[in-house]
Amino acid sequence: MSAPRRLAALKFGLGLEGVRGQIAILVLASIIASHLIIAVVFFVNRPDRPMPSPAEPQQLHALAQLIGRSAAADRPHLIATIAAAFPRLELTAAASPPADADERQWPPHDIAELGWRLGPNYRVASLGDGKVVITLPDGAAIGARMPPERRRPPWGNPWMASLLIGVVSLALLGLWAARTLAAPLSSFAAAAENFSLDSSDAPLPERGPAEIRSLARALNRMRGRITTLIEDRTRMLAAISHDLRTPITRMRLRAEFIEDEHQRTQTLHDLDQMGTMLTAVLTFLRDGATRDAPTLIDLASAMQLIADQFTDIGAKVAYQGPEHAMAMARPGDLHRAVTNLVENAVRFGTEVTIRLALTQDTITIEVEDDGPGIADADKDSALQPFVRGDDARNMDDNSSFGLGLSIARAIARGHRGELSLHNRTPNGLTARITLPRQKPDRSAA
Repeated sequence: MSAPRRLAALKFGLGLEGVRGQIAILVLASIIASHLIIAVVFFVNRPDRPMPSPAEPQQLHALAQLIGRSAAADRPHLIATIAAAFPRLELTAAASPPADADERQWPPHDIAELGWRLGPNYRVASLGDGKVVITLPDGAAIGARMPPERRRPPWGNPWMASLLIGVVSLALLGLWAARTLAAPLSSFAAAAENFSLDSSDAPLPERGPAEIRSLARALNRMRGRITTLIEDRTRMLAAISHDLRTPITRMRLRAEFIEDEHQRTQTLHDLDQMGTMLTAVLTFLRDGATRDAPTLIDLASAMQLIADQFTDIGAKVAYQGPEHAMAMARPGDLHRAVTNLVENAVRFGTEVTIRLALTQDTITIEVEDDGPGIADADKDSALQPFVRGDDARNMDDNSSFGLGLSIARAIARGHRGELSLHNRTPNGLTARITLPRQKPDRSAA
């Protein structure tokens, strides 16, 4: 690789417009934002400093020291006076603390602070439910109620703040990746799945990171090259078909002057077969579609018309379905596909039924016969072009060229549908065309 190309590749991969560059910027921005938020939370909450205690514990330690310094005879009156002045403390004279009292019970922080304020000559024990017993230096005890502990909000903890910021950053990174990478890739997969040669699909949007835009441009160019290649091939084959029809026509005129009637009939039959083969091959190479725009048609009337046409030539073909069924389709292509299926069914069966069913989302056309059916191992090959043999039910030497089912499948796929073959019980075959149902368009109607 030359130096300019290597430089361009390096710029493409590491530039700010690339996926890696944008991910790096997003991660760096998340780290900086998380550190800024943690710093703000730290300086606002100052978790290194103890939270200011409420007034009651401060008053309680001062009052307990006052009672401890007073004479034993004066304490009942003093306790009653303090209890009347500070009713929330529920201060009372108490016996010695019970043996099951635990200094580690609720609330530990305020009890430890209260014991630290009182000094080593006092002992604080918790009775639970917010009640404490303070043992005075002379062994007497008083009871009181501690106020609820003031807890620090969880976001004041720097570790919790870091965890929350990390989770939020990862969530934002995942949302960005889903929007920037997954959505375009899903649209690319859908475009590849629904690709057709009628040029009806809009080109892929070229947006997002540089890699995604480059991929969209490459896919759009590839679709254009494929369409141009197929169109050039079709035009070339159409020209060949047209050029071949001219000598076939001259040979037909010359064959009319053949005196031997048997030879004349055989020659004309061969020329007719050549002309039919040219038409069938050209139709197949066009993928079974005439590029006509879908129009609003009555599918029920179209299926009934096909059944009547075969009935007029002596075949037993019946139609079953609704009397009217309006839907968007290419009428010429769909008529050719169903006609090919009915011709194949009439060739191998005695009674044929055309069934039509519509739902809100799909159109189902079935052609049933009472013929021998197709083995499961041969169904895939039966849909391939130029397949010979009665087992494939796709071609015989007299009337077909192995393109009937192939053209029908190409037309179904041109409508974004599919053709499938299913054996019937006890015998027979069902050729089913399943198409997505498009919403009617006023302009098409």
